[in-house]
Amino acid sequence: MIRFFLIMFTLTITVYPEDMEISKLFLEKGITGTIVISSLDGKTDYVYNDTFSQMRILPASTFKIPNTLIALEEGLIRSDSEVIKWDGIQREFPEWNKDQTLKTAFQYSCVWVYQLFAQKIGTEKYRHYVNTLDYGNKQIGNNVTTFWLEGPFGISAREQVSFLRKLILERLPFPKNNINLLKKIMIMEENADYIIRAKTGWTARVTPQYGWYVGYVENRKSTWIFAANLKIRNQQDLALRKDLTFAALKVKKIIQ
Repeated sequence: MIRFFLIMFTLTITVYPEDMEISKLFLEKGITGTIVISSLDGKTDYVYNDTFSQMRILPASTFKIPNTLIALEEGLIRSDSEVIKWDGIQREFPEWNKDQTLKTAFQYSCVWVYQLFAQKIGTEKYRHYVNTLDYGNKQIGNNVTTFWLEGPFGISAREQVSFLRKLILERLPFPKNNINLLKKIMIMEENADYIIRAKTGWTARVTPQYGWYVGYVENRKSTWIFAANLKIRNQQDLALRKDLTFAALKVKKIIQ
């Protein structure tokens, strides 16, 4: 009986890995969520809340990662400096109420720019792309301008990591120059020790709300992919997307 219990315990730990150092970070903040941190070769994973890591949630603005590649592939924009004229409609975030470039639209999560792209791309092409990319549940529904914001589209933290691994290794069906352009505009922090490329997301149009922080870090020795997803109780929780990710990367000594 004791031997059977030990075997079952070992199997449970293998199937549901739980990093205690990272777990402590989440528990201290009283936040519900998950984070997956995975080595580029996929041999090492640090996970908090494995069950949550497999739950599919709207990608929100993290979909701007593949969506940027799709817009470039469709020839809707050709560089990170090309100007996208503002339509003059006042929106909730001041950063959106002006002309944009691909870089600013990505970094400010400027929804109207990507909705403009979506109208030109169309539903059928999106269905082709998400199936080709094997992205999440591949269910985009019929509203081409909101499917990543309102559903039924969904992706899990583990699937985010898998997609980002293909991006890093350039195993996506897009030209190398477009992939490199995306990697350039994804840079959120860069110093002598590491580069972090990432994107935030916030499912603000649905209840309950969730917040994403997904991307990867290249330090002097290795590359690590991460995907954090948190249940958002109030707007103050939004800062925890990045804060908890950085804390987890530090506790695992991936960044200093």
